[in-house]
Amino acid sequence: METKKRILTGDRTTGRLHLGHYVGSLKSRVELQDTYEEFILLADIQALTTHFDNPRLINSSIYDVTMDNLSVGLDPNKVTFVQQSQVSSIAELTIFYSMIVTVNQLRHNPTIKTEAQNYGYEDLTYGFLGYPVSQTADITFINADLVPVGEDQVPHIELSRKIVRKFNKLYGTNIVEPQVKLSQVGRLSGLDGNAKMGKSMGNAIYLSDTPETVWKHIRKAVTDPARVRTEIPGHPEICNVYKYHQIFNPSEAPEIYEQCSSGKLGCFDCKKRLNTVLNDLLEPMRERRAYYESHLGEVREIIVEGTKKANRIGNENLDAIKEKMFLKI
Repeated sequence: METKKRILTGDRTTGRLHLGHYVGSLKSRVELQDTYEEFILLADIQALTTHFDNPRLINSSIYDVTMDNLSVGLDPNKVTFVQQSQVSSIAELTIFYSMIVTVNQLRHNPTIKTEAQNYGYEDLTYGFLGYPVSQTADITFINADLVPVGEDQVPHIELSRKIVRKFNKLYGTNIVEPQVKLSQVGRLSGLDGNAKMGKSMGNAIYLSDTPETVWKHIRKAVTDPARVRTEIPGHPEICNVYKYHQIFNPSEAPEIYEQCSSGKLGCFDCKKRLNTVLNDLLEPMRERRAYYESHLGEVREIIVEGTKKANRIGNENLDAIKEKMFLKI
């Protein structure tokens, strides 16, 4: 039987997941779970780079992130959930890789620069600056072949590939050089008009939100500012609600475009149609999540057993690496 290639993906444990996570990665995880050996990293160490002062949030989010992944249709019998901080080989590889990466390489990483600006960081912590090094260890402790990421994460993966190439050349190791799988959908904009839907921006529709909360967000969504009456022709190409229709309601999007631009469909009715579509998408997720919320022991077992499996693979790979580095006596 042909061995499946491995995928490493995951989420920082800084809160519940939202629609931006769904279109950016969760949806593709479900589609890929039958054809790849998929590992879902519960990235609690990476969460500490920005939330080191809120460990209780990180702890509860380990469960929330797992349940959100399960709610979209990931099968715990097909995918492996891994708690990052409980895998010793990740920590050791992070140290080894840090020996061959320069501070300048990290400082000039465009993603690090952007994230530092977003968080208002002027004096970076060692952990924040070294995020790409830690990420390289995440990917390579199981020799993942493929890493699904958004466009903003590509510089991180390129640095990971450079680290792996240099490490293999130095020590004669056979660490897999990871390949990028780009998300087919870019960042999901916020319905409030912000360029990004995000937890910290207060504009996120969470996968676990109630129908009432979803409608509350959609009702306040920014549309065409020049369209003050239904009969005035709209400009759907600049409307956030229409962008959501294109992503979540593609079959009706052309009709909505025509009706909006000809003044036949008002913004309120357009929002109501989007509300129906999004709640139809989210309702099965709410049902699955409700099951796991009432079976937290089962969720914990999924995480514990997946992490044990990851440790077995990681320790075996690390032993081979240490052998090549002449660290075993």
